[in-house]
Amino acid sequence: MTDPISDMLTRIRNATRAGHPEVVVPFSNFKKKIAEIMKKKGFIERISENSENGKNFLKMNLKYSQNEKGSKGSYIQGLQRISRQGQRIYVGKDHIPVVRNGFGFAVISTSKGLMTDNEARRAGLGGEIICEIW
Repeated sequence: MTDPISDMLTRIRNATRAGHPEVVVPFSNFKKKIAEIMKKKGFIERISENSENGKNFLKMNLKYSQNEKGSKGSYIQGLQRISRQGQRIYVGKDHIPVVRNGFGFAVISTSKGLMTDNEARRAGLGGEIICEIW
């Protein structure tokens, strides 16, 4: 696996399309921070760290809503990796993008750690745009 963040986002995307209640990804602190941001924004219900056969995993319970017809829909409508290993995308504090007219958010790696786009704007920090979630 060359890009673990893209792998995590793809696993989440596939699980939401299939209607799975949870996603399990290999653990890293960076992935955990992205998951915590998603939980804080209301896209994930619960995050837990599990260990099996000496390997650590991150288990995320996805959040779904039910409409009046009884079918469930995921809170996560889309995920997109922006900065890749072959092409890093950096922005200054004045050029942080607005995702889906404010209905989504971008995860930005700043000098103060991972933040959402709104937090980075308020702090006056730019950085690397990791991904967009809506």
